[in-house]
Amino acid sequence: MRADDGSRDWRMRARAQLPRGVVRVVTRDDAAEDPALPTGYVPSRLLVSTLLPDDHPAREELAALVKELGWELRREKRRRDAVLEEPPEVTKERLERYPWAAGSPGIEVLQLVATPGAPTPDAWEVLRLARSRGVELPGVGLAHVGHLAPFHSTNPFHSTNPFHSTNPFHSTNPFHSTNPYGGGGTPAVEYGLAGSGGRQVVAVVGPDPASVVPRPRGEAVVGILDTGCGEHPWLDPVVDRASTFAALGRTDAASDPERAPDQLGPLEGMLDDGSWHGTFVAGLVHQSAPHARIVPVRIAGSDGLWEEQELVDALAGLVARVEGGERLDVLNLSLGYYHETPERGQFDITVAELLLRLRRAGTVVVCSAGNDATDRPLFPAAYGLWEPEPAEGAPWIDPGDGAPLVSVGALNPNGTVALFSNVGPWVQVFAPGAAVVSTVPAGPAGGPFAGGIQATAAVPAYGLRRETIDPDDFSGGFAVWSGTSFAAPVVAGLIAAELQADAAEPSVERSRAVVEAVLARLRDDS
Repeated sequence: MRADDGSRDWRMRARAQLPRGVVRVVTRDDAAEDPALPTGYVPSRLLVSTLLPDDHPAREELAALVKELGWELRREKRRRDAVLEEPPEVTKERLERYPWAAGSPGIEVLQLVATPGAPTPDAWEVLRLARSRGVELPGVGLAHVGHLAPFHSTNPFHSTNPFHSTNPFHSTNPFHSTNPYGGGGTPAVEYGLAGSGGRQVVAVVGPDPASVVPRPRGEAVVGILDTGCGEHPWLDPVVDRASTFAALGRTDAASDPERAPDQLGPLEGMLDDGSWHGTFVAGLVHQSAPHARIVPVRIAGSDGLWEEQELVDALAGLVARVEGGERLDVLNLSLGYYHETPERGQFDITVAELLLRLRRAGTVVVCSAGNDATDRPLFPAAYGLWEPEPAEGAPWIDPGDGAPLVSVGALNPNGTVALFSNVGPWVQVFAPGAAVVSTVPAGPAGGPFAGGIQATAAVPAYGLRRETIDPDDFSGGFAVWSGTSFAAPVVAGLIAAELQADAAEPSVERSRAVVEAVLARLRDDS
């Protein structure tokens, strides 16, 4: 069976073609002063942080603006909002930074519904109208569509971060040719090509790192919010699929990118941009920390895209479990999105505050910086420290009492910064992320992990199957790929390995010391 034998329900493939959102472009009246920047979002939704109390005047002002535009607000009924309880002292501290944020962290999804004769709803028009009148709507924002960070040409508005012809440059932060370099002729497009860092098959002859690295005295748990994690001989002993974290995120098997790598587009057998992204990330963590336990949480699909409320819900679930006693030493986020108005006062802080709760519990957060060859801040990576720390411009106020949040850019094999990698005062460190080798789900030759492209020649002889390399048969279990998506787990693994070097109890202070030491080594090496 190839990547998809057509046996999947045709409705699933058809629904997968529906756009997740739109990419907003700056309009003329936006450009007058303090212009809004391009971003991807769902136009029919607004997100309201539950940090905003129910009796806050902004809620009435929001309803009035929506009514003026001819629309109605309806709470989405398809989901349960994740809202965390918190001690009074935590709320008190946050009120010193954000006087409006008296509620508990979480998100409320509101649908914009047109009344008869009204135009099609567009959430940005609500926010634009508020801005034009000087109406403050703290905690109210667009429903952003994020991406992973491999290299494809589709990032900034997907959810992965490797480098394909999209970001791998995908929507998760690998590099693909779509990130935003598809077909544009810029030099960074090279990273999306096989042989220049693009996703390609490769054979690995070395042993599982866990078989050659002595088991450390301590333990470490690394969480990965991504596309999940497939089966692989290296990973099966260390990936915990039975932990309480496994109930978070997307859990249906039919849309699992680690099992069905071709869910989008025509029945041509082309592997989706985000497929196996999580397995590739997990393999890089494993190479840096062979004995660390890995807990995957799936929030992105095979397109590498995720929606902001999915990230919020997953983070809220992690916080509840960690504060309830579950161990999570490091959290890897090889994903991101660009905010249209990242300045203070125009930025929702819910994700940042949830990450702060994790960091105050001792969890180190490691984020990919993105593959758009820009210095525009990508979130959540830009929630970390800026160097030099700016007096103005940082979109979020970090109280400085949690474990570090580390933003990671990508290096080429020769140690130079990858041309696709985002840079800027908010990118703290760089690590190998271009043309790196890692794991993908393993299986029989020509099985479900093989795409539709065939070997160019196949000539059997002496009972042997002889052929040229099948360029998209990844059943061998390993691949080459590029993206800041893959630089981040290298750093996450190094931090985890250092944390488990001894049996010391987890603490914020220890996490800070370990991160400082790891980043110092990486900076010395680069």
